[in-house]
Amino acid sequence: MQIGARAQRVGRLDWAALQGVLVRELVNYSSFWKSSTFSSTIDPTIYLLAFGFGFGSLVSKVAGYDYIDFVGTGIVATTVLFSGCFPAMYSTFVKYSFQHTYDAILAAPVDTEELVTGEALWIAARTGIYGCVPMLVAMIFGLNPSWGMLLVPLIAGLAGYGWACFGIFIAAKSQKIESFSYWQSGLLTPMFLVAGTFFPLSQLPEWAQVAGNFNPLFHCVQLVRHAVFGFTGWADAGHLTFLIVFALVSWRLAIRFMERKLIL
Repeated sequence: MQIGARAQRVGRLDWAALQGVLVRELVNYSSFWKSSTFSSTIDPTIYLLAFGFGFGSLVSKVAGYDYIDFVGTGIVATTVLFSGCFPAMYSTFVKYSFQHTYDAILAAPVDTEELVTGEALWIAARTGIYGCVPMLVAMIFGLNPSWGMLLVPLIAGLAGYGWACFGIFIAAKSQKIESFSYWQSGLLTPMFLVAGTFFPLSQLPEWAQVAGNFNPLFHCVQLVRHAVFGFTGWADAGHLTFLIVFALVSWRLAIRFMERKLIL
């Protein structure tokens, strides 16, 4: 009877199962929220202050914005990467390889799709909150508030969901935790630097500009920046569409490879 009921749920997200994963994460998070919040918000804030006041003393305006405003809105993407992808990579690997937490969860009426979705939703919720911190710091140093800022948590949360799923995918693909270095140095760091956070892509060679258009961090930067300073129409619809597609593709990749890791 239980097997039949279980079979009917395959391929469908069950809210009770998602809720169980989310509640577990919330309870677990209460034991280390201080260190997690510190690392996820302080690092991007340091980047903001270092670049904002370092280069800001040499360059007053970039792309029509005060440099501190330009960096303050762009650094949200850095926060998304730090609090979305990296925690997903390491926590996922530790949970399935060392702690065997996922084995215990899958013994309950929860499948891999619900497990991955719940984990990513929890990380995305945190990322949506953390992503606002550098912008709030920038407001202290002169960034004018706007109504569009209310959309920043949603944008950061959407981008964070995509990067959380991508981090889970990386963890599922890696045979050992040391393999993360290849992903971090070979892919994530270049994407972080070529995202329009610290300088506009228009200043780069044409090939780098083309590559930047395939960078989810770039689309996150543009959407946040335009939310704060004013949307530009169809271009922002394109940025939003890219982030949605990135989230969906990363979600399915994470599920597929985690199933191979945990089930097959």
